[in-house]
Amino acid sequence: MGRSSLHICVTSCSRPYHFLPLGEIMDIVETLCIFLLFLLIEELQQISRRRRLIYLRLRDNRVQARPQYCRINLSVPVLDRFFNNEDTRPDFRLSRESLKELLNLLNQDRPHGWGATIEVLVFLFWLASGASYRVVSRVFAIPRSTVHCIVHKVTEEVVAIRHQVIHLPRTPEDLDVLSHGFAGLARHRAFLKAAGAIDGCHVRIKPPSGPDGQCYRNRKLFPSILLQAVCDHQGRFIDTYVGWPGSVHDSRVIRNSPLYQQAIYPPPGHFILADRGYPCLQHPLPLITPYKRPVQGVGAQRFNSHHSRAPSIIERAFGMMKTRFRAIFLQVLEVHHTFVPHVSHYNIVPFFFK
Repeated sequence: MGRSSLHICVTSCSRPYHFLPLGEIMDIVETLCIFLLFLLIEELQQISRRRRLIYLRLRDNRVQARPQYCRINLSVPVLDRFFNNEDTRPDFRLSRESLKELLNLLNQDRPHGWGATIEVLVFLFWLASGASYRVVSRVFAIPRSTVHCIVHKVTEEVVAIRHQVIHLPRTPEDLDVLSHGFAGLARHRAFLKAAGAIDGCHVRIKPPSGPDGQCYRNRKLFPSILLQAVCDHQGRFIDTYVGWPGSVHDSRVIRNSPLYQQAIYPPPGHFILADRGYPCLQHPLPLITPYKRPVQGVGAQRFNSHHSRAPSIIERAFGMMKTRFRAIFLQVLEVHHTFVPHVSHYNIVPFFFK
């Protein structure tokens, strides 16, 4: 083969060896490239024609705008049970009537596809089960980031309306009913001026890293924040204060609470019942505590006996709240410790519903 003419050897199974010039091979490759380019242009033109046809059909039919809320996915079991009027207590720890009342209190319009009902259901399921965002996202078939946004958003909305549910007696008649209720609990007329019972509760948290994390470890050796609450004779909370680390004493919490510093409740001549963990005060917040041990005298023993019956209502209120949302109080909240006070307020608001 000479240097002046370059050839390529091509092998065939049934034919002997023969040679093709390089120029013919380049012509074949060029023809194939032009053919493929023609096919690609034709496919793009077909796609463009189909899009144009769809656009014209939509314009001619005058398709209505998309509804504000998305379609409910009833293939999700928890939503199927809710929208088919089954019992809601196993999933959300609230009755159907209570859920409707809670939704009426919120009454928030949503500018996106998730309706208020779905958001409240997602949050209540997270609150009742104590599950992680990943588990809740799988239960409702929604993204985990959406669950995170829903939990924080609904919590802030409920905290904003908590004063519609958690409030002090608004009329003298309400205060009179409350006082007679405590006198009935104590079984003595000396408690006719009782205007509430106060106590504290620990909410388990994941402590912050660093040396400050030890400040949240309480006397029971687990990290928590303190929830201080005042309730009436029926166990309904009328005032709450939450946020102090678990290692802080109850007396310090109450001295820093708005109830003590603002001195707006109880009215003059009334008092609040407390246990031995609180100081006996007269001003600015009248607190009546039992006699300290050892108790001397028959009168002091009788007073402690009657006194112990009335403040026990606040302990029962905490017990009922822990029973309903046991996952929150018996497990560690997997959220930032600064977000726990908001969740604690949400625990109290649904507690008013059956």
